Amino acid sequence: MPDEITVEKAFGKLYDIVRRLRAPGGCPWDQEQSDYSLRTNLVEEAYECVSAIEEADDENLREEIGDLFLVAAMIARIKEEEGVFTLKDVFAEVCEKLIRRHPHVFGDVKKDTADEVLEQWDHIKDNIEGKKAKKSVLERVPRTLPPLERAFFIQSKVSKVGFDWHKVGPVWEKIEEEIEEFKEAYNNRDYRETEREFGDLLFTIVNLGRLMNIDPTLALNSTNQKFINRFQELEKRLKSMGLEPKEADLDHMDSIWNQIKKDK
Repeated sequence: MPDEITVEKAFGKLYDIVRRLRAPGGCPWDQEQSDYSLRTNLVEEAYECVSAIEEADDENLREEIGDLFLVAAMIARIKEEEGVFTLKDVFAEVCEKLIRRHPHVFGDVKKDTADEVLEQWDHIKDNIEGKKAKKSVLERVPRTLPPLERAFFIQSKVSKVGFDWHKVGPVWEKIEEEIEEFKEAYNNRDYRETEREFGDLLFTIVNLGRLMNIDPTLALNSTNQKFINRFQELEKRLKSMGLEPKEADLDHMDSIWNQIKKDK
């Protein structure tokens, strides 16, 4: 794409392509999609952007951001066809919200720290825009969030009203308590209670991460990828010995695994 094309024209071209794909004579697959069917695509593209960021792969990130914009544009076009709202409405609303919630940038208010800005953001959201919860601070917790992210969201919400640990120390103690209760339920062969206690343990660990400013989803995603990389290296080294993983004993694989950890 020529450098002289503006951002506005470039995005306009994307939206024109989306409209063409959805129009009669366009793409059968795109024509069949709905906002509901594109939920998975939206999540997948967001996670692929996260992966590219974590891998410092800017070339791939550029592509993934484009894919994310594509899915968002497709959903907006579907709603436009349904007469619900237009993409212009989407942009107008987010622009108005950003200006309204940044009076320290677009007005005369003075804020010097990020914490002050966040406090102001919540105040505007709750009291000026009228989005304050009426019955419970948890009434707007999305049911569709993945469980790990939902736990983090819940804890962040109640923390804002003071229901939170102030130090990390007591959380370590709580984790130890949850581990003992988990062990007890397992030893008692109470499988339903074991599952509940496992959930309590996970919930508490998420709390610990939150207090340390660790996003549990990003942390676990990073660990998953690290495990994949190491296991693929394990397969590679076993193959050089003429072995498949199922043909090697655990002690042998564990020894190679530990060497991989040292090498990496």
